[in-house]
Amino acid sequence: MMKLKKLNAAILAGLAGYSLSMTVATTAFAEEAAEEDVEKIAVVGARGAPRSVTSSPVPVDVLSAEDLQTVASSDMNDIMMTLVPSYTLSRQPISDGGTFIRPASLRGLPTDKTLVLVNGKRRHRAALVSIGGSGTQGPDLATIPASAIGSVEVLRDGAAAQYGSDAIAGVINFQLKNNAEGGTFSAEWGQYYEGDGESITLTGNKGFALGDDGFLSISAEYVDTDATSRGVQYCNSSFCVDPTLEGFNAAADYAQYVTPEFVDAAKEMGRTAQGGDVVQPWGQPNYEAARIFFNAGYTLSGDMELYAYGNYSESEGDGAFNYRYPYNSVLQPVRLADGAVWDPNEELFPGGFTPRFGGEITDYSLVGGLKGMVGDLGYDFSGRYGYDEISYSLWSTFNPVMMNESPTSFKPGDLINEETQFQADFTYDFAEYVFAFGLSYMEESYEITTGDPDSYSQGTYYQADPWGFCDGTASADALASALANGLDCGDPDDPVYTSGLGVGSNGFPGYSPAFSDKYERDSHAVYADISGDITDQLFAQAAVRYEKYSDFDAETVYKVAGFYQLTEEVGLRASFGTGFRAPTPGQQGTTNVSTRFPFADPVNVGLFPANGPIAQALGADMLKPETSTNYTLGLTANYGDLTLTVDYYNIAIEDRFYAISTLFADQTADTDTEEYANYLSLVDAIGETQAAAIGGANYFQNAFDSVTEGVDVVATYGIQSGMGDTTLTLSMNYNKSEFDSDPGDYFNREAQYDFENAEPNLRGVFSVKHAFEDLTVTGRLSYYGEYTNSNDVGSDEPLRLQTFGTEYMFDLEASYFLSESITLQAGVRNLFDNYPDKETIGDARNGAVYLTSSLVDWQGGYYYAKFNFTF
Repeated sequence: MMKLKKLNAAILAGLAGYSLSMTVATTAFAEEAAEEDVEKIAVVGARGAPRSVTSSPVPVDVLSAEDLQTVASSDMNDIMMTLVPSYTLSRQPISDGGTFIRPASLRGLPTDKTLVLVNGKRRHRAALVSIGGSGTQGPDLATIPASAIGSVEVLRDGAAAQYGSDAIAGVINFQLKNNAEGGTFSAEWGQYYEGDGESITLTGNKGFALGDDGFLSISAEYVDTDATSRGVQYCNSSFCVDPTLEGFNAAADYAQYVTPEFVDAAKEMGRTAQGGDVVQPWGQPNYEAARIFFNAGYTLSGDMELYAYGNYSESEGDGAFNYRYPYNSVLQPVRLADGAVWDPNEELFPGGFTPRFGGEITDYSLVGGLKGMVGDLGYDFSGRYGYDEISYSLWSTFNPVMMNESPTSFKPGDLINEETQFQADFTYDFAEYVFAFGLSYMEESYEITTGDPDSYSQGTYYQADPWGFCDGTASADALASALANGLDCGDPDDPVYTSGLGVGSNGFPGYSPAFSDKYERDSHAVYADISGDITDQLFAQAAVRYEKYSDFDAETVYKVAGFYQLTEEVGLRASFGTGFRAPTPGQQGTTNVSTRFPFADPVNVGLFPANGPIAQALGADMLKPETSTNYTLGLTANYGDLTLTVDYYNIAIEDRFYAISTLFADQTADTDTEEYANYLSLVDAIGETQAAAIGGANYFQNAFDSVTEGVDVVATYGIQSGMGDTTLTLSMNYNKSEFDSDPGDYFNREAQYDFENAEPNLRGVFSVKHAFEDLTVTGRLSYYGEYTNSNDVGSDEPLRLQTFGTEYMFDLEASYFLSESITLQAGVRNLFDNYPDKETIGDARNGAVYLTSSLVDWQGGYYYAKFNFTF
């Protein structure tokens, strides 16, 4: 916390310094407006000369700095989702690290299948490995402040042959600002209609000249966002907190615990950090971040340039876990060493408890290189280093097996991802053709550090009668004391027999030395790429890449693509390529034991490395790379002020990487059940004590083959009149993913159904931007098609299904130029306060009203005001 506060102060001082050095910009509005008419150019997709988005052989979106500024969000993930329909994102309020680093997808495929570049160089991954689903581990786009970006290029096509592993779905390239003078400063405030989620963002950029031949562009951002709560009071069939709620059953066993004092205590537990009056809030977390990015270049001669860029970012957030009601399986009384009964429901958590979970994220990188020309040969020698660390914390909870000796706050451990890469890239211009080639070497590591001892301690109460009161091993004095305190060895409900409480800090047991390790690998690659104009109408390219990982066999992939100018207005393009993605060291080594609620009571569920002894004992296979075949077919058109691109894509992935459905383990189950067999497998792998603390396990596998196909449509139309300039933009994405093999060995029926049906197939964004004199108004309509989610309530019953209807969300913003340097903005996101359908089939529980994993935002309307200064 102190580190972040110091960094915040430094950034605020820097932003204040920017405001003190502001001078009036010399660029006139007319010149700014003229820049909007410049054709958008992309450098990704072809290694030769940059090409326009309508003459590129593959589909590319180019977003300007002005485009980014029109989105009312400080999170680059939200900005990308708003502007690129095939880029989707969901909020995961109770998902360990996924609460703070939200996994996204492009063209229906998760983040780790999209390669992220900054200035054309690979961006390092975040330390978070999602513990479910695709187990994605990709870069954290939130660490990139929008004020640092000059443009964004989104290549919507497989490009592993050109850029390497991960580029199965596409490539996102962030081009940093390179201004040698001037800059910007903005301050934004906003909050939701509900009166929560207040957010303040301060951001700025300043350019400096380095002598006569260099530049230094520095960008900084500070964000402080409060939490939201969109749930209702906890009321399940197993326990209902509030007697005034419809689901309360006065005859249930829990009713004896629900008194007015209990309700007050339970509400107080939920009020500690998120301001709600429910014991389990659902919404965005508290979040604070401070970030700095720099970009620099210096021309040594007409043919040689030094460059460097990097970042430093600190952020922290906290949210709630699931509520633990009184006398659940971990809140049980025990007999202490003196025979007295100690009841955590009375002594520690009257009214139950809701663990709070926090993460402090540190991210930094440095990239440097030398590029230039020797005759017709271009060269670029570079090196980069990237570091990302998540330090977890947990409070308002306890370690049940320690009982009265347990603290209520813990440090479960840290996750660290590091990458170092050196590469050399060359181009040679043959007049009609450009030949590109290069090589790279990369080292990667992923480390899990040990938590504080109390966070993983086995304590005293992991087994029944630890003091020997009823087995004859206790001393006479201790036994006498226990009897005086009401010990009854003939009563199976006596607290002396309490066991199976769960080991470790409840909610997120800490990483013990047995599960802490460092996973390392290196790789090297060579590639070649040739592109050029075959005829005046036909442009073609071909690429091949060989890549070898120390932990996997070598892969060779290729790609061919072409663009044909059919008429002066219409062009055709197509591509075909193969790709691969090697599971990261984090995906191979991550271990996570978290408390989940698949049933009424909390269950410790462990995610274990597929190549490790636990997963192997449960039947896991060794991991291998995913491979893909990708082809696209598209049309581009330019008719006066109308620009149109339509692209079909088909992505077939073999050996797709995914987490299997949980294998539940139960030592009390019938000996002929799968649950008991899983328990015995755990005993063989980790021993009886550890096995007894784990109620379920899963692991990542190359589980199935899939086919993802769809269509992207992007159209823009400009209208000029005496009433000003109007720009209409339509972006639509249709996407469908299906299994191409039988996943039955890895997925239960609910997971199989939801994989193919639980996300909208159709998404679109339609925007209108009108500028008249000093006023600009932007309206944006976001569309989400219908989708169906399932809930499995028992193998003897059919799946429960719920179809969620189409949703429309409208944003409106107005910008007014007070002067050449000052702009005021005000707007509303989700103007009509639209919410998705409420969840009705029981898949969302514990007070959740909406399907929390939904791609459709469920926070409601948000209004904001923004001050911009250009200097």
